[in-house]
Amino acid sequence: MTEIIDLDAYRPRSAPDLTKHTDPSDTAPPREVLEGVVIPAAAKPAPAAPLWRRTARTVRMVATDPRTRTAARVAARHGAYVAGGAGILAKRAWDGRSAARYERMIRIAEAAGQHDTAMEWEERGRQFRAARHQRRMDLLTAPQRIAKGTAVGTATTAGGLLALGTVLAFAEHDVSQVIAPIAFTIDVISTLVWLASIVWGPAVFLTPWAVLLMLWNTGRRGQAAPQWALPPVQRSNDGAPITPSIVVTALRDLGIAALRGAIKAMEDNGAAMLGPIRIAGCGVEVDVTLPSGVSTEEVQGRRRKLAENLGRHEHEVFISIPQAARTVRLWIADSGALDEPIGPSPLAIDADMTGNYATGRAPWGQDLRGDAALISLFQRHLLITGLSNQGKTASLRALLLWLVLDPTVQVRIADLKGVGDWRMFDGLATVLIEGPTDDHVIDATEMLEQGVAEMERRLMAPAGTTWDPLILLVDEAQVAFMCPAVGPDKRPYGGVKATSRYFQAARKIHNQGRAVDVLLWQGTQDPTDQNLPKLVREGAHIRASLVLGTESQARMALGDKAIDGGAAPHKLRQGLDKGTVVVAGDGVKLAPGQSSITIRTHFIDGDTAAEIADRAKARRNGVTTRSAVDTGEQVDALADIATVLADADRMRTQEVLQRLTELRPTEYRGWKFGDLREVLEPFGAAPHKSDGVMVVDRTKVRAALAQRAADTAECDGE
Repeated sequence: MTEIIDLDAYRPRSAPDLTKHTDPSDTAPPREVLEGVVIPAAAKPAPAAPLWRRTARTVRMVATDPRTRTAARVAARHGAYVAGGAGILAKRAWDGRSAARYERMIRIAEAAGQHDTAMEWEERGRQFRAARHQRRMDLLTAPQRIAKGTAVGTATTAGGLLALGTVLAFAEHDVSQVIAPIAFTIDVISTLVWLASIVWGPAVFLTPWAVLLMLWNTGRRGQAAPQWALPPVQRSNDGAPITPSIVVTALRDLGIAALRGAIKAMEDNGAAMLGPIRIAGCGVEVDVTLPSGVSTEEVQGRRRKLAENLGRHEHEVFISIPQAARTVRLWIADSGALDEPIGPSPLAIDADMTGNYATGRAPWGQDLRGDAALISLFQRHLLITGLSNQGKTASLRALLLWLVLDPTVQVRIADLKGVGDWRMFDGLATVLIEGPTDDHVIDATEMLEQGVAEMERRLMAPAGTTWDPLILLVDEAQVAFMCPAVGPDKRPYGGVKATSRYFQAARKIHNQGRAVDVLLWQGTQDPTDQNLPKLVREGAHIRASLVLGTESQARMALGDKAIDGGAAPHKLRQGLDKGTVVVAGDGVKLAPGQSSITIRTHFIDGDTAAEIADRAKARRNGVTTRSAVDTGEQVDALADIATVLADADRMRTQEVLQRLTELRPTEYRGWKFGDLREVLEPFGAAPHKSDGVMVVDRTKVRAALAQRAADTAECDGE
């Protein structure tokens, strides 16, 4: 038998807890556990929430439910279709009954300066008004004509039916057939009236719905609903072709109150603001003349919103400032076109291509129009900057690879990163410094100082003297500016102060090197006043920048004028726009009024760069590359002369001195022609005149080396 136990009336003894310590002295008998079903005490019900709170919770849940939002969007969309369709039909009716269309087209043509078109529309409007006047005059006599026509028509119809009945009567020999056609006509009319009485009711019921359906369809075709109510497919215009209406709508919705108000006030809805939309490479270009009260800076500051309004990403819209006042030039890329790679460099596919420092232009890449971007390097210092690993070295290297295809160009390179990016120039560059240490910075500084000495020597030469161009290239120049090393004269190698040796050498070359073809190219990262002084960056004729992090860095890289004119390297996408540079300054062809150009540079990989370098080496007599400016070892002047002669049968004494200076600047910097003669004359290899110039003969120098070696061996044998 099962006993039901009420806990409130009786609580049974529970079983002992075996996990707890039990006192053995406790001799109380165990408590009895009764069998049964435990009925818990009834819980006290929670107080009910107020009615208003429950109602509010329900309303909030219903209002925020996705199905509710979808239903509201559908209702708003289809309601707007009907209202918008009515507006569209009303406008069409008004245009058809009035001359508003012609007046509107006349104003648009006048605003665009198309006076012939305006006169043509004016003539069409005059013809329309004349025809409308004639129709209205015809209405005055319409009642008389209708009454007369009705009487004549009735009489004619009755006479015809009687004539037909007479013919039937003669044919049938029955006089009653005379009125048979009239009786038939009356029956037909009676039947039609009967059918109309049946159809009238449903027609009256269905006609309003048919009108609503027509209005809805018209509004749907015209997308008269607001954007938020449209389906997602129709709401997004990504990749849609650019039309004048899309551009004007995008400008209207920029959030500039003065611009929006001006467009609404224009009778042509803003069409007069736009110039012709032109195909420009992988996109289109259009000039927009802003209304009074709207500045170009306001539009530039809303580049992202403008791009989104046009259905593009921010990097697919570029805003520049042409010469015309209050005008912005929009370049709008085809959707996704900038993510497609450009073709290979002409250097990689044309084995016969040559470089020409004085008259040629380096094929650097393509501009946004898809045209070849060519850049002149003649007597131009160059600076390229950007974030790390964005293609700075590759972009700079592509220019130098083209330039060394001109055999007259001399190159000295200091790669302060030292990972082998410039190793293919071993045998092309007379100096190749690779490494990021302070010692490498010291070597790079001395390389620039030797460039200053060469520049000063050229400046002191007689007027009219021609020189081979000398390019001093420093990659990762920020390492040099931030180097803490101090020389024996207590002057720091790095830094931005007037005592900095690197800084002063760069400034001197910027000041006067161009006149004698001694040029400085620098590549650097993250430009700041600490790692790229203002005087140095402003001394470059060509300033290029890859993607940067901030607008302030962009201004340091390219200057205020370029940034104010629309240049925006800080708007490029890090990692996605590798090799894309914004170029300002001299040397690159710019459209009138533009202060910068965006170039997608060709990428030349390491293997291809080595092949191009080999082609350049084949065009030279042989270049001995040093890894530092001065090794400090014991020099052998005769052996050094033989080294600089390389494979040349004869070499001008001036060029021999120059190459000796490049080989060991500290030892041969002050050498004159007399010093060279003093070394060679004891061996019978003194310089002599050939074709009117003093030259050194390689055969005599090598014979002198052989004779000296023989004499040394003979002395050792004795």
